[in-house]
Amino acid sequence: MKRRFFVLSILIFLLCLVATAQIPQNSPTNISLQRLEREIERLAKSAGGTVGVSATHIESNRSVSFNGSERFPMASTYKVPIAVQLLSRVDQGQVKLVQMVELKPSDIRPNGTIRSLLSKPGLSLSVSNLLELMLLVGDNSAADVLLRIAGGPGAVTARMRALDIENIDVSRPIINVLADSVGIRLPPEREWTPELLDKLYETTTPESRKAASTKWELDPRDTSTSDAMAALFVRIQRKDLLKPESAQLLLNGLLRNQDGDTRLKGMLPAETVVAHKMGTLGRTTNDAGIITLPDAAGHIAVAVFIKSSDRDLPERERAIAQIARAIYDYFLFQQTTTLTVIR
Repeated sequence: MKRRFFVLSILIFLLCLVATAQIPQNSPTNISLQRLEREIERLAKSAGGTVGVSATHIESNRSVSFNGSERFPMASTYKVPIAVQLLSRVDQGQVKLVQMVELKPSDIRPNGTIRSLLSKPGLSLSVSNLLELMLLVGDNSAADVLLRIAGGPGAVTARMRALDIENIDVSRPIINVLADSVGIRLPPEREWTPELLDKLYETTTPESRKAASTKWELDPRDTSTSDAMAALFVRIQRKDLLKPESAQLLLNGLLRNQDGDTRLKGMLPAETVVAHKMGTLGRTTNDAGIITLPDAAGHIAVAVFIKSSDRDLPERERAIAQIARAIYDYFLFQQTTTLTVIR
């Protein structure tokens, strides 16, 4: 019996060697992660600004990083850490998803779904409704209300540190981020209305907005590295940062995101499942999330950040899509080849 087992083991070993030997030396299987980094660097040039890219194959923990320690304005990707902190308070019993929140005129931000709903004072939405609006359509009014319920910017940043994620910093409500990015000085909060904010924007000029945008891009507040954002999405996929029901709720919201089909998803096969959150503000263009590979080949946490770009938005989005496709192809081939050899 032992002899048969030994012979069988030798045969399996030889079959693996034969399968490996049949892979050409110039096959993508033998392309190093450094080669992928060089391809990302080549593609990043088309973005016209500074680009940060980080990707981790979650099951194997293989990672690639390009400018991964550089800080970038998060724009709306910062809504993901807000959601994590909010749901941690739900897990602790400090907030209930069913609790209703009455929205005041000062809570309403320009544009967005909530502004279109608020024809007169008195609109109330549940925390769950607000969370969906923030994650699915990126509503800024919902985000600022939830940031307050989550305990404020300091609590969100502290939650990131508690998760051992050192380089995600949430510092201001979105209304302040938006105002600073275009050079608007906000009056006291009690005076805020959507109409007033529209009028304040109209007092700016292209020159003043450009100067404000340049200053905002250098501000360390509300920034993240691509390494840190990818690390957060690894934890989201592993579902180890919240209770199971909250972790699944967050992941479902990101899966149902209705924005950004031309970014991470732009050049992936149509059936590819992507849970993600995009962000756009001025010359900043971002997308971050989780790509599910086919054939049970695993998941990739990806963050692509662009800042200070001199290209039009479609060119920036195309650069993100090209980078995402290069990462997808690399890790898919690596994982499916490994599975084939093991078989």
